[in-house]
Amino acid sequence: MEYSANSCFSNMPCLSCSSSGQVTAGVLRGQRSRFQLFGDTMNTAARMESSGECSRIQVSQVTADLLKDAGLSRWIVPRSTKMFVKGKGEMQTYWVDKCSRPIKPKSVDPESTMETLDEEAESEESSESAEADDIEEMNKTKRLVEWNVEVLTSLLEQIVGSRDGDVANQIQTLSGVEQSIGAGGRTVLEEFTPIIQLNRFDVEVLKRRGGPTSMISIGNEAKSQLRNYISSIAEMYPQNPFHNFEHASHVTASVKKLLARIVNVDEGNGLGAGSNPSITADLVDLAGHSYGITSDPLTQFAVVFSALIHDVDHPGVPNTQLVKENTRCAQIYKNKSVAEQKSVDIAWDMLMSEEYAALRSSIYHTEQDLQRFRQLVVNTVMATDI
Repeated sequence: MEYSANSCFSNMPCLSCSSSGQVTAGVLRGQRSRFQLFGDTMNTAARMESSGECSRIQVSQVTADLLKDAGLSRWIVPRSTKMFVKGKGEMQTYWVDKCSRPIKPKSVDPESTMETLDEEAESEESSESAEADDIEEMNKTKRLVEWNVEVLTSLLEQIVGSRDGDVANQIQTLSGVEQSIGAGGRTVLEEFTPIIQLNRFDVEVLKRRGGPTSMISIGNEAKSQLRNYISSIAEMYPQNPFHNFEHASHVTASVKKLLARIVNVDEGNGLGAGSNPSITADLVDLAGHSYGITSDPLTQFAVVFSALIHDVDHPGVPNTQLVKENTRCAQIYKNKSVAEQKSVDIAWDMLMSEEYAALRSSIYHTEQDLQRFRQLVVNTVMATDI
């Protein structure tokens, strides 16, 4: 860390937080392609912002130790109170205080003072209004992210609960299979299949899965990765009038509601009657009505997941316009379902990154489950090209 006395935010107040450690870096593809960092270090720095102060640099204990090792301990001043960081508890943080001495103000022309003050006042009002809009939008997005996290976590818990036996010994090394998906020059649409064979209805799966009050958990690591993944997905939705993250969340809510009409195993449909043999006929009848989805949480998760990611990085115009303009994406996806194929590729590539390993193991743990999940996502998102 190195800066001069003249760069201590004298002209533009800002808030800065820093943490040090390993990160995952990559370029997110799409119309809004950008270089981005992921990982625990980035999350820590972001959460430190809530306790920061304007025009001051706040650093974590790790960063402070690095400054001390570099012989710059005189730069750092410990905060008088510890801050609470979600997921980590209390943390000791520090201020970087190299620029503690006041900066000599520049001379001002007295005749232009009032005019300058008026301009600054108007600029400040405009800035405050824009900042308020940004905060409101940020709060809305965070709330939508948390709602989606809870919906998908509930479905993942049902997936984990439906697994039989010693799951740890069943988990296969799937990195090779994961890397092969989408390789070989095939487009997403070329993976589409007219018919997907769903699992047959299985009463035993329902019994293992348990009800909504069961103690099944996907674990803190997987849930944290799910939250990070959905947050990244939210960022990749452009601020289009329609194809935005709020729209994706509305579609997710609708899909969840429709699924609840055929997969509610707790009340009102004969599935909550325990192990009474007399209800077997009702169970089979319901299974026929729902095509086996009732006892297939992976299918339920795949459909809801697809609703969330179906418009990622959408350009805001129809596919016909993209084809007419002969855009790069239209060429890549051979002028068919252009936006939908791109959304699948972006969301899938991000899910396959190393930082989401625990999340993936909650979704699938065998090659068969992986291939079935992929096919369900492809077919579901391609079906949104109407």
